[in-house]
Amino acid sequence: MAHAIEFQNVTKTFRGASHNAVDHVSFTIEEGEFITILGSSGCGKTTLMKMVNRLYEPDSGTITLFGKDSSTLDAVPLRRSIGYVVQQIGLFPHLTVGGNIAMVPSLLKWEKSKTEARVDELLAMVGLSPDEFKHRYPAQLSGGQQQRVGLARALAVDPKIMLLDEPFGAIDSITRTRLQDELLALHKGMGKTFLFVTHDIEEAFKMGTRVMIMNEGKLLQFGAPKDIILRPAEGFVKSLVESARAKEAFWEKFK
Repeated sequence: MAHAIEFQNVTKTFRGASHNAVDHVSFTIEEGEFITILGSSGCGKTTLMKMVNRLYEPDSGTITLFGKDSSTLDAVPLRRSIGYVVQQIGLFPHLTVGGNIAMVPSLLKWEKSKTEARVDELLAMVGLSPDEFKHRYPAQLSGGQQQRVGLARALAVDPKIMLLDEPFGAIDSITRTRLQDELLALHKGMGKTFLFVTHDIEEAFKMGTRVMIMNEGKLLQFGAPKDIILRPAEGFVKSLVESARAKEAFWEKFK
């Protein structure tokens, strides 16, 4: 069976940068995995993610999705077939919640009854009552509710791959923890492939079945959280693990 996502010696460079945004990166991801990508700002994690749905094109190397070279695929339908959630959410303010979720199905010319049923199904899936929320506008929602709608919109056409770029970064810690748990439960019931970008080490290790750690465009380590914690591959990874242990030690003082 073909890998869900495969990068083969992929590089991306932006003009004027001191190093490659993504520097000769290779990895494989199997269908159904929940992969978190961890690193500080500017490490290349978002650039890597945006090459999956061809918002960015690699300068060299090959990206394959389910065995197909992504560069040979039409970019527009490819993007519509991949769920994409960002921190800013990006809901259209002039459209209702239902209208936002129905955006891609409408572009794909789904029948109205099919679209409406899918909107109701997805709102219920993310914990929002269709009767209560479908006709509201984004400005009438809390940040956590907006993030749920963004997730529902990304799931509208039942994508095999979901890209989530720091989706909970702007949400308070209590809501963030709740959404993390809900997203893990959703993933478990779906069998889809999730890529989740974060700069928070606890979030990365909690969410990911495997974790990528990046720095200055390089993929430093890729493995199960336990393996990374017990066997950090090099100094930067070791410093991340030590920083997480320091936070844990801080909270131990109050037990």
